Amino acid sequence: MRTVVGAAFGLLLGLAGGSQAQSQQAVVVELFTSQGCSSCPPADAFLGELAGRDDVIALALHVDYWDYIGWKDSFGSPAFSTRQRAYATAAGDRSVYTPQVRIGGAEDVIGSNPTGIADLIRQHQAAPVLCDVSLVRDGNSVRIEAVARGSLGGAVDVQLVRYIPQATVSIQRGELAGRTITYHNIVTSIETLKRWDGTGTFALTARAGGDGAVVVLLQRPDHGEIVAAARLR
Repeated sequence: MRTVVGAAFGLLLGLAGGSQAQSQQAVVVELFTSQGCSSCPPADAFLGELAGRDDVIALALHVDYWDYIGWKDSFGSPAFSTRQRAYATAAGDRSVYTPQVRIGGAEDVIGSNPTGIADLIRQHQAAPVLCDVSLVRDGNSVRIEAVARGSLGGAVDVQLVRYIPQATVSIQRGELAGRTITYHNIVTSIETLKRWDGTGTFALTARAGGDGAVVVLLQRPDHGEIVAAARLR
């Protein structure tokens, strides 16, 4: 299985996912959400719509700071709460909230604002493409190759993301007690593999056991902009 992500393109509304190869750059949409947040279900549902598109890499990161109200999020992780707070620090924000969406590692918007999310996706798709990324699965490993179009203007962290495409949860307590909700593209781990100086060609083989979905992000250090991304699913 091979995925290639390269040139930017216009917004393709409603395009179904599942392709084995891509020739366009997808915009990364990170939703910070929680099973303990009564405001989150509309954002979770909209992320499900984005998850079916090839022009977007939609990722749900479940935070753990709502667990205290009576329901422990089955996908929640302090690592994702830390990532959200690091984004806030980088942006000079004093607080975090759910549902919050981060587009391309840069701008944020309320997760239940589909118009605002769509506008930011369009803006990122109109930006110049700095890098082409390809992924090839080889057994329990993934071969990552990136080629800079000139210079990226600085180093990037190469991150490996694993996620569950879909899961349904019956919530028994907390603000959403009695609700059954289907979640999409649920991130289970984010691992920084290496820092690349952003020039020439980068190549690395990373362990990625099983045949589950894999995303690779090229992100500027200290939770900066996501320069490029690719996925296998």
